[in-house]
Amino acid sequence: MTEGKDNLEDSAAPLIEHLTELRQRLIYSVSAFTVAMLACFTVWKPIFNFLTMPLCTAMIQRGHQDCGLILIKLQEGFFVAISISLLGGLIIAFPIIGYQMWRFVAPGLYKSEKGAFLPFLLASPLMFFLGASFAYFVVTPLAFDFFLGFQQPGSLDLGETSEAGTAGIAFQGSAQEYLSLTIKFIVAFGLCFQLPVLLTLMGKAGLVSSSGLKNVRKFAIVGILVLAALVTPPDVITQIILFVVVYGLYEVSIFLVARTEKQINEQFADDDYAHDADTDTDTDFDDPLIKDFDEKK
Repeated sequence: MTEGKDNLEDSAAPLIEHLTELRQRLIYSVSAFTVAMLACFTVWKPIFNFLTMPLCTAMIQRGHQDCGLILIKLQEGFFVAISISLLGGLIIAFPIIGYQMWRFVAPGLYKSEKGAFLPFLLASPLMFFLGASFAYFVVTPLAFDFFLGFQQPGSLDLGETSEAGTAGIAFQGSAQEYLSLTIKFIVAFGLCFQLPVLLTLMGKAGLVSSSGLKNVRKFAIVGILVLAALVTPPDVITQIILFVVVYGLYEVSIFLVARTEKQINEQFADDDYAHDADTDTDTDFDDPLIKDFDEKK
């Protein structure tokens, strides 16, 4: 009875240590996110000006004299600042959060597993940054120019004809709605650019194969079309751009998974060859008939 109690206490001790380590890593991550969020809150206006540059450029090209957004609700300006602070804080603190995640899982990994997991941990924020940059510099200018194309100038007929004037359609955008749309673009493309990282990691773990990805290519095309329709506004140009980009990333993922499979097969072949060589050497050394034959020679 005492021995069973001791075994239970021994098994509970590592669990408590892991929970303590997890708590410490979470405190570091939350602290980094909080500091980064507060820092972004103090400079939310320059960040907002940066995010509105694609819209202002499109409006100036269409002859607008100014680039103004309105606050529909009294508290809308505050929530705009909070949204910018949350997004900026997450982006700035992500390297620290990723490092804390790595410090938590690294002690439980073998050396080979550490070497396999670390490149993906570094590639993930890089690919997100590339996707976000693509959305900001390429997609949003095209989308905003498309949306602004539905404006029309108004006119009032003061002549003797009975025809009335035309109603004008002018853009008076909400600051919060514009920010939500821009963040949606940035986050959507940033996550879509994670596709090669995710599929390559799954291929290295043996969960997917290059041949399997090729076989489900037609289903992937349908899924990408549905994704493009869901994560983008009803804008055909933006949907086509997202489809082309994500499908290209899918083809790149197939190439990376095939390359990973080739490396794994070569490593297995080298290990089997080394194992066979060691086995043959041990057999020759331990076989008494071979030793007796060598002595007679």
